[in-house]
Amino acid sequence: MFQSACPIFPSSDFERTKGFYSRLGFEVGSEYPEHGYLILYQDKIELHFFRFAEHVATTSDHGAFLRVEDANVISKSYEVLNLPKEGIPRFIAAEDKEWGVCELNIIDPDGNLLRFGHILEATN
Repeated sequence: MFQSACPIFPSSDFERTKGFYSRLGFEVGSEYPEHGYLILYQDKIELHFFRFAEHVATTSDHGAFLRVEDANVISKSYEVLNLPKEGIPRFIAAEDKEWGVCELNIIDPDGNLLRFGHILEATN
């Protein structure tokens, strides 16, 4: 029955949000300035944003896990963007986690956390 989920994040500046995510390969799907709403997409993933000018990135508690085919491939494509490794925004390269997921992390300029990952195959 379910088809997809679309996380909704705060954005203090739609132009900055569009610029940041365009570097990650996302495109503008729809923008409703009069309603303070923005939709970005890439493949089957949609990210929704609501305008929140007073949002403070360092206090953000918004995040989403995006299941991808291969987090290592995405990580390598993001590494060449030279995103900061500390602070906000931030990029953390893909690594295998003890809970059986290979995962990379992106924190956008508003402090929203995107975790991109795939399940590691069990080795017996």
